[in-house]
Amino acid sequence: MKEKNKNRKRWRVGIIGAILLLPVLWLLLIRFEGQKPEIVLELTSPFIGKFHEFSISLEDKKSGLRKIWVAMIKNGKEVVLSDDELPSAGLFSGGKIKTKTLNITFEPEKHEFSDGKAILRLAVWDYSWRGWWKGNQTYVEKSLIIDTHPPEIEVISRAHNLTQGGAGLVIYSTSEDCRLSGIQVGDNFFPGYAGYYKNPQIRMAFIGLGYQQGPGTRISIKAVDEAGNTAKAGVRHHIRKKVFRNDDIRISDRFLNWKMPEFENTITSESTGSLVDKFIKINRELRKANYQQITELAKKTATVKLWKGVFLRMPGSANQAGFADHRVYYYKGKVIDRQVHLGLDLASVTHAPVPAANSGVVIFSEPLGIYGKTVLIDHGFGLFSMYAHLNRSDVSQGQRVSKGETIGRTGSTGLAGGDHLHFGILIHNTFVNPIEWWDAAWIKNNILSKIEVLPAAPAHK
Repeated sequence: MKEKNKNRKRWRVGIIGAILLLPVLWLLLIRFEGQKPEIVLELTSPFIGKFHEFSISLEDKKSGLRKIWVAMIKNGKEVVLSDDELPSAGLFSGGKIKTKTLNITFEPEKHEFSDGKAILRLAVWDYSWRGWWKGNQTYVEKSLIIDTHPPEIEVISRAHNLTQGGAGLVIYSTSEDCRLSGIQVGDNFFPGYAGYYKNPQIRMAFIGLGYQQGPGTRISIKAVDEAGNTAKAGVRHHIRKKVFRNDDIRISDRFLNWKMPEFENTITSESTGSLVDKFIKINRELRKANYQQITELAKKTATVKLWKGVFLRMPGSANQAGFADHRVYYYKGKVIDRQVHLGLDLASVTHAPVPAANSGVVIFSEPLGIYGKTVLIDHGFGLFSMYAHLNRSDVSQGQRVSKGETIGRTGSTGLAGGDHLHFGILIHNTFVNPIEWWDAAWIKNNILSKIEVLPAAPAHK
């Protein structure tokens, strides 16, 4: 009996001891956890310019963050950029701060660091009791390149004679690879493209003057290197002023009854809105949306010159409307809208065959709002041709087409008042006067003579 009581007593003591020991073991397990803190360093480029800001994200969900240390090292010289002790929540609770974002600025000249290779070192500790209460440590090292000098720009093309609403070409070189370079034309920017010439630093940039950009428009080259250093160079140029035609367009009920049903699934409009209200909405808002869609498509272009020689005009066609005609729309004698016509309207026989103006790759072949069935062709380096109001398209996206190849038939789809072709030339995001591209002498003097000054890479010969 006594032996049974002793055993029971031992069991009670064991159970009580286990109950008392479990929290201690649990605490030791938590406080001696071995998960290291996390470091996320956002580096868009390994290059550092005159001023650079690093964004560092730190996290330790278990024990909390204890200490952060950041330094830059070059040629044996170390500059500490951050050495912070973070607060504790108590002996048994770890750190108060579980996550932290650190923004650190670094100016090489301020610390007397010259250009060249450098190393960014980061270390972070948590409030774990591991490592003799020093905590778990994460260490990260990143190799960087300090570059505080802007790229050098050389303008290679010399004569830049342009017409308001017209096109041109600038060829230039930069002394180093740049994350962005191109031509600033007023408030508009035209990217330059490498790839045509043997020297990869030589770039070609087609530019366009908007119909509103006349004499006095500033043109310059801008280049930003990988470290963010910016350089600019002026471009000697001459711009001829051009006056565009005014055109009055009468909108009739017959036209509205014919055309507005085509757009019922395209626009959202109040059911009580009149047909003329719907027309105004289409002519303004949908026109703007269509332009944005076109320019979005034109952001991707081949770095290959796909075209050759003069661009073709649709055979046997007559001009119906000119480029940059300033249109005033009337309904029952009242002005209801004003728009600018950014192309040429060419009329021939009904459903006339439409040839590709030059060789290229089809990037779009679908209905496009006010333009109806539309084809866009990429000719390389940001140069595109557009064919709108088609009755049908005979090509598909991604198809390679040759100059003169039939791509569709004229029609009256979209906001067209009759069977014709709306033909446009687009440079990056700007519609320019197509007539220039039909002129062999203009192309030779303003485009090809510049391109052929330097030897092309083998793929372009």
